[in-house]
Amino acid sequence: MDFFKSILLSALLAGVIAGTALTGLQALKVYPLIFAAEVFEDAGQAESNPVASSHSHEQGNQLASGHKHGDEGEEWAPADGGERLLFSLLANVLIGVALGLVLAAIFALRHVADWRQGVVWGVGGFIAVNLAPAFGLPPELPGMPAGELLARQTWWLATALLTACGIAAVFLSRGMIWRVGGVVLIALPHFIGAPHPATLESGVPANLAADFATASLATNLVFWAILGILTAEIMARLARPSEPELA
Repeated sequence: MDFFKSILLSALLAGVIAGTALTGLQALKVYPLIFAAEVFEDAGQAESNPVASSHSHEQGNQLASGHKHGDEGEEWAPADGGERLLFSLLANVLIGVALGLVLAAIFALRHVADWRQGVVWGVGGFIAVNLAPAFGLPPELPGMPAGELLARQTWWLATALLTACGIAAVFLSRGMIWRVGGVVLIALPHFIGAPHPATLESGVPANLAADFATASLATNLVFWAILGILTAEIMARLARPSEPELA
């Protein structure tokens, strides 16, 4: 029972802290770029479809004055500001706890009990989940062209899984054939290629897209490092036997 309690507690504490840190970094470095891209996206939509833009403006005036059509439904989205930040925080914390459970289970099986080992595993997770897929599908801003959603999700998931298996084969196995196989697994999705849109034309400036990709990867690297360090440290502390009290 203590074994599973240490895994759950380590994942919970590390996930909450890492997810909160990620949200703070995103608020400083990532979200301003998203807001800037949304301005270009709205401007592009208004230029390509001025009638729809005018209609949207009229709807906005109706909503502001308290009048709206009862039969018109819109998809719900959190409002800009505190509400949007809160939902981002909740999502990041949930992701942090889920990934923390994976790391904690691995650490328990591999007897990882040092923060240095924790950060190595964290960086490995970053490479598999964020960096490797970014070579084919860089983080995208609103308004940027993108391929078909299901194809992109499938390629991303396959790349993350194959990269994780490849890293494990390269660094955790002793046989050369396993290491060569691991390299093949890592390279395979990039030989196949990621799904891309028919055109790459976008109203979003290239430097803004590059800054966003860099900021997204940098903040996720910090997230994974914090998650790996804290998960390993918390599990190590929980595993230490308590000192007997002196009489």
